[in-house]
Amino acid sequence: MASGNDMKAAKETYGSFIALLKWSVPVIAIGVLIIVLLIAS
Repeated sequence: MASGNDMKAAKETYGSFIALLKWSVPVIAIGVLIIVLLIAS
């Protein structure tokens, strides 16, 4: 079983990952939308 310190580090890593995901998904979606609009025109 993981010790308390390992769980704290894991929670911090997971929190950082989720924060990065919150920003990267919309940025990627906007980029894809722009590319699709350029190809369609």
